Amino acid sequence: MQGFRNRFHPTFVAFLTVMWVFLQGQITWGNVIAGFLLSTLVVVVLPLPRVPRSHNKVHWGKLLTFIIIWFWDLLVASAKVAWLALRREAPPQNAILRVPMRVSNELVLYLATCAYNLQPGGSVTDIDIANREWTIHVLDAGSPEAIKVEINNVAQLERQMIDIFESRR
Repeated sequence: MQGFRNRFHPTFVAFLTVMWVFLQGQITWGNVIAGFLLSTLVVVVLPLPRVPRSHNKVHWGKLLTFIIIWFWDLLVASAKVAWLALRREAPPQNAILRVPMRVSNELVLYLATCAYNLQPGGSVTDIDIANREWTIHVLDAGSPEAIKVEINNVAQLERQMIDIFESRR
């Protein structure tokens, strides 16, 4: 019975049931019952793995500040990439760089990777977990200053993640 309790999550069942009804396009008793049975089967037969948690304390004020700044940076980066695409000059020189990521928690490393990849202009192409290193592709690396700016951006992201998730242990 303990194994079933660990696998069965009513919240997931309710969410999947609602999604099933949305996919069917109409709310009927048959769709709701079928969605419930199907979602129960999915949750019990295909359980999600446990998310590794190290009981980090989240600094909510810094997280909110990060999100606001991240959205602003998203707008700026989108404008820069659009300008690089629309200008009449040749495409910029790009680069593949290896940069350290000194976050100690794999979940925090994952969140940092998502935050970086969602910004236009660069992406993480490989993660070396053992050495805590990213391999990143940088769109605009035409000068040593541009490369230095991108490395500083990664270092700043790293500091922000540490301040938000790892500084209150």
